[in-house]
Amino acid sequence: MNEITTLYAGKHVHFVRRGNWEYASRPNISGIVAIAAVTDARELILVEQFRPPVNKQVIELPAGLAGDLDDARGESMASAAARELLEETGFAAGSMKQVAHGPMSAGLSDEVITLFVATNLKRESAGGGDASESIIVHLVPIDRIDTWITEQEQAGKLVDVKIFSGLRFV
Repeated sequence: MNEITTLYAGKHVHFVRRGNWEYASRPNISGIVAIAAVTDARELILVEQFRPPVNKQVIELPAGLAGDLDDARGESMASAAARELLEETGFAAGSMKQVAHGPMSAGLSDEVITLFVATNLKRESAGGGDASESIIVHLVPIDRIDTWITEQEQAGKLVDVKIFSGLRFV
């Protein structure tokens, strides 16, 4: 189709043009994963962290980049999902099932996300992310999720809409 021209190359994000369309692109990744993880007690595991682009605390599904680390080049999406779930939440999944795959914001970015449902979970650590992250882990009973989300929004936090996609599959 149209050739891609790099307009600006940052460390983690490039701003590019294809034809007349300008958009963001992440170099050196093979994809993005998100995980709807459900405990045996029917709790959805969510994470919370400060996100500078929106200048707020954001409640999200555990998620991350695939193939972004030197020792993870060429990893499968399922392996990336298992790695990110363990890193962010401290839970290891006995079962990781891919349930959806598609663009996150097709008008702004070339990013495509693969959504997994993780079950048969075992807590191996407190989670919290890597040294550069300050992730708070929440275990929210699914039968109370609507009330809990409303409480978080009333507290001034943003709730990522991917959570609702994840709930559709659990």
